[in-house]
Amino acid sequence: MDLSTVKNALTQLAEEKGLPRDKIVESIELALAAAYKRDYGERGQIVRAHFDLESGAVSFEQVKIVVDEPMLKKEDEEEATPEALAEAEPKIVFNPERHIMIDEARKIKSNVQPKEELIFPLETKQDYGRIAAQTAKQVIIQRLREAEREAVWEEFQNREGEVISGIVQRVEGRHVYVDVGRTVAILPVAEQVSHERYRVGERIKALVVFTEKSAKGTGIFLSRAHPRFVIKLFEIEVPEIAQGAVEIVNIAREAGSRSKVAVQSNAEGVDPVGSLVGQKGVRVNTVISELGGEKIDVIEWSDDPEVFITSALAPAKIDRLTLDHDRKIANVMVDASQLSLAIGRGGQNVRLAAKLTGWKIEVRPSSS
Repeated sequence: MDLSTVKNALTQLAEEKGLPRDKIVESIELALAAAYKRDYGERGQIVRAHFDLESGAVSFEQVKIVVDEPMLKKEDEEEATPEALAEAEPKIVFNPERHIMIDEARKIKSNVQPKEELIFPLETKQDYGRIAAQTAKQVIIQRLREAEREAVWEEFQNREGEVISGIVQRVEGRHVYVDVGRTVAILPVAEQVSHERYRVGERIKALVVFTEKSAKGTGIFLSRAHPRFVIKLFEIEVPEIAQGAVEIVNIAREAGSRSKVAVQSNAEGVDPVGSLVGQKGVRVNTVISELGGEKIDVIEWSDDPEVFITSALAPAKIDRLTLDHDRKIANVMVDASQLSLAIGRGGQNVRLAAKLTGWKIEVRPSSS
């Protein structure tokens, strides 16, 4: 591989992945310098590489730091106390490959000062072209991978809280891996609906709950159990939500079983419950189908807690309701025939109503 071909690879990398050329070149120069030092350098030597993007040529230089006597570590200073050493400026152990005494340095540059750097050209070895080209190629490949990981992370970080579609790639244990296009996302056990089973090749929708970036790569984590998944599905199906005419105020969900959704209208003449249900229930049934048959109660939100709690306990009919505002407890009386309906199987109906309204709800038969 000729060094001049690196230019084309860099140009393509910069254009396709949006990486600044100077950052790529800087990485290549660091890699070339490390390779040169490994093959031809001396211990302690500071080597820098310069890569010419236009010509594909590479050159090397050695850096030496100018030092004077007060900067050098003396033998008797080795016996100094840790407290004294901590207060003093750190001393240098002179290395002729890394340092140059100031009197020698001033023969090269008359006005040089301590701690400045002097540059000395290094010979470009006859066979280094091949080594440099290979090193540059490896750096380009590495940067390409890093760029792809960064681009994927940025894309999905911006999509946190959105619903995406993907194809089940594999199932390991109970974790499900989903091909979402540019990467593979994970649907963890805790974010799955308990009764759902996922088959390889099956297309599913899920919510992007969060993303993380680590040394191992980019992690995209999905959820089908999150309450926001239901909200986003309704946003897809109900144009009035996108238009701002209808708003989902709150949701209480027990994934795979039942959800209660509180909605309000922000536009005169718009029925919020009817907007979510749709004509002949087509909208809500589409969401229910995506959720595998999960029941959904759509309730009109009210800032009057008595009205809101009554609606939230539907389909049960309430006889009487009293509110303890200090303790935020609602005492609900229902006919004996409505008691099991109000409480729900396993207490689910009253539990979801309490979660939706923010009130503790105690249900009793009217006769008690």
